[in-house]
Amino acid sequence: MLFKIVPMRLILALYGLFLSGSLFAQIKEDYVRDLITELASDAYLGRASGTPQSDKAAAYIAGQFSKAGLKTLPGSQDFLQRFQMVRSRTLAVQAELDGKMIDTLDILVLADESALVWETGIVETTWIEKGGQLGQRIFGATKGNKVIFADTSFRRQLLRMRNFGMQRMGGNGSIVVVLTPQKPTQFKIMANSALVSRGYQNVVGMIEGKRKDEYVVFSGHYDHLGVGKPIDGDSIYNGANDDASGTTAVMTLAGHYAKMKKQPERTLLFVAFTAEETGGYGSTFFSNSLPPEKVVAMFNIEMIGTESKWGKNSAYITGYERSDFGKILQENLEGSAFQFHPDPYPQQNLFFRSDNATLARLGVPAHTISTSKMDSEKYYHTVNDEVETLDLNNMTEIIKAIAISSQSIVNGKRTPTRVNLGQ
Repeated sequence: MLFKIVPMRLILALYGLFLSGSLFAQIKEDYVRDLITELASDAYLGRASGTPQSDKAAAYIAGQFSKAGLKTLPGSQDFLQRFQMVRSRTLAVQAELDGKMIDTLDILVLADESALVWETGIVETTWIEKGGQLGQRIFGATKGNKVIFADTSFRRQLLRMRNFGMQRMGGNGSIVVVLTPQKPTQFKIMANSALVSRGYQNVVGMIEGKRKDEYVVFSGHYDHLGVGKPIDGDSIYNGANDDASGTTAVMTLAGHYAKMKKQPERTLLFVAFTAEETGGYGSTFFSNSLPPEKVVAMFNIEMIGTESKWGKNSAYITGYERSDFGKILQENLEGSAFQFHPDPYPQQNLFFRSDNATLARLGVPAHTISTSKMDSEKYYHTVNDEVETLDLNNMTEIIKAIAISSQSIVNGKRTPTRVNLGQ
């Protein structure tokens, strides 16, 4: 009989897969089905952020966190992380750049105050050349008043933003965008706005680790598009895949880790974000609430209810090349049939289009795991995004793969490299 020396890494991987028959067996399809069927039901009217139905969905998720035995964040009375959003309607605006008045159609005001008068030297400014990322600069803007000067090639994008009805987080200051052929040396801007403030809430639960100040985040967004014009009698955008699937994964993983008898090495945060569909405001608020240097990794889960372009037992990771996060996950799955791939849709800039983006911009290895075929996802942002269109067995296996592949990060043995924003 011949004996073959087996590498220790493979032995550990096979042992991990053996454990998947026990430790990870509690991640069951029936449980996944119950969670997503509830969250994507008509009772929540599409979970549009800032609505009573969104609040109802948040209460349901908080109830699941409570049942799992999660803790609230230190200083929090419950699992809800509350913040205010301000929607402004511009009543009057004018901008003078280097002595020249700018057409009001080339100005966008996202106000946090009813009246502002700004001029050179008293407010921070940014210049964006043609081909730059205007949306990223606005959504990623940090706290404080800012003027963004951008090339006139962004006119169509600015119009879309105006029609979209963008908002600003309360207390974060105002942003004024002005389109101009070149960066000015002198400016004066005046604006008057009518403001409407509305409350929003993330849902955050915690399992405290031995290293209390090292955080591993599992997240997804629970909001969707709400109610729209009826199509064949259906007006509710249930958002089963987008992103009740990701939120279901977060709730399932929370229950999974809460059942572990051994305290995790690192503190685990389970987050259901609001307002992803309207600008990523929930993740922005959350990201500003904790020091980024203490966040070891973020597993953001977005649209995992359908098969990926590679079929079953596969998913992709956005920004795969920007850190070794994906490599670590795949190494932890060695010997299994599951495969994590790099994002196959780089032209769609998905790395900066989901709730991982704010922390990623701060250097955190924050990546989104998805299976969505972004070039052919039939029910994306339609009233037909229903539970019945999803492969819940495959989705359950993806959740198991995330649980298994995250182990070395959760137990403190591996630390992903910080995100390289230069690539």
